[in-house]
Amino acid sequence: MRAKHFKQIYAVLAFFMGCAVFAQNPIKTSVDSTKIKIGAQANLILKATVKSKDRVNFPEGKVFGQLEVLESYPIDTVKKGDTYELVKKYGLTQFDSGRYVIPRLPVVINNKTLQSDSIALEVNNIKVDTLKQKLYDIKPIASQPSDNAFWLWLLGGLVVAGAVAYGIWWYIKKRKSQPAKKKEEIKVVTPIEKATAHLQDLEKKALLQQGAVKEYYSELADIARLYIEEAIHIPAMESTTSELIDAMRNATQKRKMLLKQETFEQLEQVLRTADMVKFAKSKPLDFEIEQDRSRIETTIVVIDRSIPVDQPDDENTTQAWMEAKRKLEEAKRKRKRRNLIIAVASVVVFLGAFFLAYTTVRSAIYGKTTKEMLEGNWVKSEYGVPGVTLETPDVLERMDPSAILPKDSYALFKDMAMFGYGKQFGDFYIMVATLNLKEPKQVDLNTVIDGVIKTWEAQGGKDILVKSEEYHTPNGITGVRAFGTMAYPDPLTKQSLKLSYEVYVFGQEQGMQQIVLLHKDGDEYAPKIVERIKNSIEMRNLNPQQQQ
Repeated sequence: MRAKHFKQIYAVLAFFMGCAVFAQNPIKTSVDSTKIKIGAQANLILKATVKSKDRVNFPEGKVFGQLEVLESYPIDTVKKGDTYELVKKYGLTQFDSGRYVIPRLPVVINNKTLQSDSIALEVNNIKVDTLKQKLYDIKPIASQPSDNAFWLWLLGGLVVAGAVAYGIWWYIKKRKSQPAKKKEEIKVVTPIEKATAHLQDLEKKALLQQGAVKEYYSELADIARLYIEEAIHIPAMESTTSELIDAMRNATQKRKMLLKQETFEQLEQVLRTADMVKFAKSKPLDFEIEQDRSRIETTIVVIDRSIPVDQPDDENTTQAWMEAKRKLEEAKRKRKRRNLIIAVASVVVFLGAFFLAYTTVRSAIYGKTTKEMLEGNWVKSEYGVPGVTLETPDVLERMDPSAILPKDSYALFKDMAMFGYGKQFGDFYIMVATLNLKEPKQVDLNTVIDGVIKTWEAQGGKDILVKSEEYHTPNGITGVRAFGTMAYPDPLTKQSLKLSYEVYVFGQEQGMQQIVLLHKDGDEYAPKIVERIKNSIEMRNLNPQQQQ
C-alpha cells in the first residue's frame, strides 16, 4: 500500500513539474490557415467544452491585436455526450504584409475568465511576375558609411519626404482648380437601364485587352454601387463593402424585397474582389473576371425584379437617404484634408516612431529581451511553502495548478503553489513550484527528474540531453541539479527551437521545492541571468535537524 502511494506521489510530482512549463489551455484555439494573402480572410476558431447550464461569453471587438475583424459568426453548438462544445468563429484580415500574432483573448465561463492561445498569422504580398522585369548588372560593393552619414541620410530623407508631400498638395490643389471633364451622358429613364448601358459601355472600352484590370474592376464596382444607390436609396458610393451589404439587408427588409442569401453573397464576393484588385494589387484570372461581370449583371436584374412596383418610396426614407449621403460626402472632404496633413506629419515622425513601436510590440508579444532583463532592476522575494527565496528580473506571477493536476491528487498535499515569469516561446522562462505533503515521506529526487524529462518528451520535446549532479544551497539544503539541452517546437512558428534548461529539485520529509530555468540556446546574456539566479537561491528548511 505504501509503495502505491509512493508511485502516485512521484507521478503527480513529475506531472506537476513538467506541465508547469508547457501547460495546455482549456480553451481550444485554431485557425483554418496560418498564411494568407493581403486582404484575404483567415478564420479564427475558439472552442469551449461546457455543461448545459454553463454561461459562456466569447470576446467581441472590431480588432484583435493588429488584425481587423471582418465578421463575428454566430456560435455553433455541438452536443458531445453530457457536454456541449461551443464553437465561435471570427473572420480576420490585414491589408499590410508581415507576420502578426492573434493575441490571447478572454473567454468568460461562469464569471471565470480564461485565455485563448496566441497564434501567428503570416500575411504575404501578391506575387509579381519577375520574368517581365529587366535584369541589371550586379552593383559594386558599397563602402561602410560613417556615423555622420546616417544623419545625412536621415536629413535627406526628410527633405525628400517634404518635397513629395508638397507635390501631392500642389497636384490636388491644381486638379481642384481645373474644370472637371464632362462625362458622356447616357439618356435613360430607370436605374436598371442606366446600369445596363454602363455595363455595355464598359465592354466597349476594352480595358481588359489593354491589361487595365484595376480600372475595369473599379468601374464594374461603381456601376453596381450607383445602381443600388439610385434604386434602393442607400449611400452605396461612399460606403465600405461591409457597410453596403448591411445597409442593403436593412433596406430590403423595410421595403419587403424578397432577396435570397445567395444574392447578397454574390454581390459581396465581387465587391471584395474589386477591393483586392484596387488596394492589394490582386490579379484575377480571365475566367474569374468574366464570372464577376456576369454576377454583377445577374445581381442587378434580381434586385430590380424584387423591388415592389406598387409601393411608392417613403418620403421620410428618401430624405434620410439624402441626408446620409450629404454627411458621407462632407466626411469624405474632411478626410482628404486631414489625410494630407497626416501624410506630411507621419513622414517626419516615422523613423522615431518605428524604433519605439518595434520595442513596444516585441516586448508585448515575447517579453523583455535577455539584455533588458539582465540590466534591469531585479527583485528578491520568497515563494510558496516550504519557501523558496531567489532574485529574479521581475516578480514571479502565481499560476493556477488546478488546471493541470488531477482532482484526486489534492488528497496527498497540504499545500501546493506555482509561480512563473516570461513565456515559453520567449527569450527566458522561470518557474518555481513548492509542495507541502500532508504526511512525512522521503522523496526520490532523481525519480522526479526522470518524470520531468518524460513529461517534456510527451509534450513534444526531442533530443533531450540530461546531466545531473548533487547541489547544495548556501544555507545547507541538499538537492539535485539537472541541466542540458533539448529541441522543442515553437507554438507560434512550429519550427524547432534549441533550448537550454536547468532544473533544481530539493526534497524534505514533508515538502519539495523546484526551480526551472529555460532559455534559447546560444543567447549571450542568458547564462549570466542563470548564474545570478542560481547564486541567490535560499531554501526554507522544514527539517532543521537536516541542516548542516
